[in-house]
Amino acid sequence: MRVLVISTPVPTHLLPAVPLLWALRAAGHEVTVLGQPDVLEAVRTSGLVGIGVGAAFDVDAMLLKGLPEDRRPLRARPRPAPEHLGGYGRLWWAHADSLLDRYTEVAKAHRPDLLLADPLEYCSLIIGARLGVPVVHHRWTVDAISGPARAYARSRARERCESLGLSTLPDPDLLLDPCPPSLRIPRDGTGTPIRYVPFNGGGEVPAWVRADRGPGAGRKRVAVSLGNTLALHGERFTGGLLRALARRPATEIVVTLPASRRGAVGPLPGNVRVVDPLPLHLFLGGCDAMVHHGGAGTAMTATAFGLPQLVLPQLADHFPLGDRLAATGAGLSFDTPREQEDPRILGEALEALLTDPGHTRAARRLSAEMAAMPTPAAVAARLEQLTRGAAHPRKASV
Repeated sequence: MRVLVISTPVPTHLLPAVPLLWALRAAGHEVTVLGQPDVLEAVRTSGLVGIGVGAAFDVDAMLLKGLPEDRRPLRARPRPAPEHLGGYGRLWWAHADSLLDRYTEVAKAHRPDLLLADPLEYCSLIIGARLGVPVVHHRWTVDAISGPARAYARSRARERCESLGLSTLPDPDLLLDPCPPSLRIPRDGTGTPIRYVPFNGGGEVPAWVRADRGPGAGRKRVAVSLGNTLALHGERFTGGLLRALARRPATEIVVTLPASRRGAVGPLPGNVRVVDPLPLHLFLGGCDAMVHHGGAGTAMTATAFGLPQLVLPQLADHFPLGDRLAATGAGLSFDTPREQEDPRILGEALEALLTDPGHTRAARRLSAEMAAMPTPAAVAARLEQLTRGAAHPRKASV
């Protein structure tokens, strides 16, 4: 079976699917990732094969466009109303429309038996229908966006689809959902479950992790990650957050910060351990809680390790993810600048996560639910079945 993966130009959109791609490779199938230069490093570090098309997209620059220096997006663009989440379909349809012809040529030459993509990648839906090939979309986490966004994109894509012999932008044939059942949005059109296997990139286990598998008796360790570049939160906010969290006695704060950004964060207390960005799954096993920005990979990795989480969302799906973690009891979430920048609120939230056993129990329940979901290997076998049989019924001329 030849599997062609098409990724939007955001590495964290690709990484949740990597364990499934490994499982497909281990079963003897050919897997190739098609995308812009933004995702090719993630392809290489995953041990996969990629085909690069087009120029870099730079999603961080797009999100920060028009903002004053060191002004977080949340201050300029507060939490969107639920009915506005579909607006992300406008961006990602325009992106798909610009690449559709080039991606189609690659796909025609590649002759795949299956297309796999993330839920905001719309070229896959059109190419699959035109080639008569099943299309599978792989969610990242709590998904409040992809359904409304696809409906929005469908209205924009009508003319383009009709010109290609399609009546509308199709839906995927299969939607894979790595979210544990209790964390999902109720009535969200749940897809086929697949276990989330933490993979945040490859790397070497640091010496400090090997030498110190966890805090000493009575001492807590809290991981903090706001993304590799701090592009959204900024150094000023990050410094204030770390100083607020570090006020808790007998607590070590471990934060991933690039060396180039540390000076602007300012002086930090002695109980803050600053480390180079590294895959979270290499050290979360020795932590008691996680503080983060609401990124899907960060939240799902912390969930896999059974950690209670403090979520400080900035945009898009960060907000519903924080809501769902709070609803399960496995986390707390604050979605306004005032709350996120208040040292008292941050300190009290961390205290609650580390001392209220209810948060830890809820986090461990989510972890157990995740571990009970079908493995990537089991889902890979199901995908083999999907490709068997007659040609795809939606096939249009190419």
